[in-house]
Amino acid sequence: MNWKQILFFSCLAAFVLLVGLKKVFMQESDAANFFKKRSKRATKSRDELNVETRQMLAADEHRREYFEEQRNEFENFVEEERDEQDERSREQIEQWRQYHYDGLYPPYIYNSHHI
Repeated sequence: MNWKQILFFSCLAAFVLLVGLKKVFMQESDAANFFKKRSKRATKSRDELNVETRQMLAADEHRREYFEEQRNEFENFVEEERDEQDERSREQIEQWRQYHYDGLYPPYIYNSHHI
């Protein structure tokens, strides 16, 4: 290769590189301009802000009601489980007492202390 071809190809490579960099910088500046314009347009009127606030408050209220309902359901479930366990325990204790009753004293039902 002679020096003219080397010079030509190096200039061509520099030109391609500069065009590519220009596109990259133009895209960045376009993005920056887009966000600047968007931020300028982002100022909302009082009505828009009120609507958004009402929507957020309504969503919070729905969320609160949902979690309250879930909590109530869980509490009811736990209470029913506890009642069932108490009933099973009471039945087992009563069966144990009947099994071990020797007949000398009145059964536990008649001998119980009422509180």
